[in-house]
Amino acid sequence: MTRIALIIAILGLAACETMQGVGRDISNAGAAIDRSL
Repeated sequence: MTRIALIIAILGLAACETMQGVGRDISNAGAAIDRSL
């Protein structure tokens, strides 16, 4: 039971990191587009 909770916690953390990375990528793309216009 504890192992399952640990796996869920790790997956949740990984998903959180991924979403932050996606947000950063979108921001960088937006900044690049602004510069090229």
